[in-house]
Amino acid sequence: MTEIKLAQFSGKDLKRHCFTELPVGHLDSCCSVSGHTVRGTVNVTLLQHPHSSSCRSLRGSSPVIMLTVFVVVVALVSQTAARYTPDWTSLDARPLPSWYDEAKLGIFIHWGVFSVPGFGSEWFWWHWQGQQPPDQKYVNYMSQNYPPGFTYPEFARQFHAQFFNPDDWADIFKASGAKYVVLTAKHHEGFTNWESPNSWNWNSVDTGPHRDLVGDLAEAVRNRSLHYGLYNSLYEWFHPLYLIDKKNGFKTQEFVLQKLLPELYNMVVRYRPEVIWSDGDWEAPDTYWNSTEFLAWLYNDSPVKDTVVTNDRWGAGCACKHGGYYNCEDKYTPGQLPTHKWEKCTSVDTLSWGYRRNMKMNELLPLAAIIEDLVRTVAFGGNYLLNVGPTPDGMIPPLFEERLRGVGDWLEVNGQAIYSSKPWRVQSENTTVPVWYTSKGLTVYAILTAKPPMSTVKLLAPKTSSITQVFLVGNPTPLSWAPVNPGGGLVVLLPELPYTPAQAWTLGLDLVQ
Repeated sequence: MTEIKLAQFSGKDLKRHCFTELPVGHLDSCCSVSGHTVRGTVNVTLLQHPHSSSCRSLRGSSPVIMLTVFVVVVALVSQTAARYTPDWTSLDARPLPSWYDEAKLGIFIHWGVFSVPGFGSEWFWWHWQGQQPPDQKYVNYMSQNYPPGFTYPEFARQFHAQFFNPDDWADIFKASGAKYVVLTAKHHEGFTNWESPNSWNWNSVDTGPHRDLVGDLAEAVRNRSLHYGLYNSLYEWFHPLYLIDKKNGFKTQEFVLQKLLPELYNMVVRYRPEVIWSDGDWEAPDTYWNSTEFLAWLYNDSPVKDTVVTNDRWGAGCACKHGGYYNCEDKYTPGQLPTHKWEKCTSVDTLSWGYRRNMKMNELLPLAAIIEDLVRTVAFGGNYLLNVGPTPDGMIPPLFEERLRGVGDWLEVNGQAIYSSKPWRVQSENTTVPVWYTSKGLTVYAILTAKPPMSTVKLLAPKTSSITQVFLVGNPTPLSWAPVNPGGGLVVLLPELPYTPAQAWTLGLDLVQ
């Protein structure tokens, strides 16, 4: 008897869902599923999917392969295991796996067919041929650089990734001090960076690089003890089934049942991502996307049920309200301490998430601005997801690499104030220079994001005692300090601050309130 963990679907909900670990030869990619439950078992019929690469190998044989798979009900296996039901009240109550809050810093990677034109942004196809009227800037770019009749899918053949070395990328990410990496598995254009059986001939194995970009990077990243996550767009601009559903006011779900969900299940089981960064949700409600059903399976029965984290982009109105951690919006920057775990995603290139051929130095975030943004984010209890856009031939532009390594150099000295830290009772002050506070155990960290004009710095928020000690992180020598008044505050005599292009230094304060 084979045990396969499935979500708590009813018979009709099993239809067209994809499970990729059925022990049936090369039926390991994806076939449509239908079935019904009888006394704790599920009778599953696998129907050949016309675009599945592994199912294509079955052509010439009977198109329908009947299997009966006995499934031990998970609730009987573990009476005490928490089970999440497909509703937001239950799903939102799931505790966030601790690794995520401890990590603080991740690297975001926007890479796809949009990297080939490398113009404007990763929304190139939409601005050229989707929005009405088209953006003339993109129309002119195409007419001036490509022959008449050139179509966007033709860019895929030029997405060679011939210099892509996942070990080189992973070394850069490790050097940045990041603890997790999130790659675009599929952006709004619908092209998948892996051999999705639901995206035949529009994926990185069938065309372009002819390799599994998601899988290759997964191995390299995990070999360096980094967590690996995947970005996935729910909608696809020009997928025919999505356009039909959209025309029907999202009262039909042909795209969701035949494309989106089978692909999502396949991706999770195949690559076991510990972050699912969902996007492209805003045109339809979560009930159209079947988001709660998917998340219940993800949290209850998926291979990553104990470690996976998700964001809040699961349908119109979900942002900053439902999901694991909150993104709220791109480059979200709260003005006060949020009550829910959140993440700021931002890009080294201030004008695009994807690679641009014509980016200029003054359009990139300076290292000091990145560090200040990181520190502010962590002080407010957030994680910081910093994006880079590789070239279509698989290189991370040197300026992006320089920024990432600069972040890592700063964290190598100051990381104790960032990793596994918690927000303090006061997040910031600006008495002498901008100061951001974090805490860990009995130590409060005061991170100065500008060099004080004098050899002293005044901090008004901490309440000191006779046993308070102050030190400069990276220098074990205790620093001299004096109280400002009996109610709190101190003035610290600073040593010569070491040069850092990040323009940020950290004071550690032991035994303060």
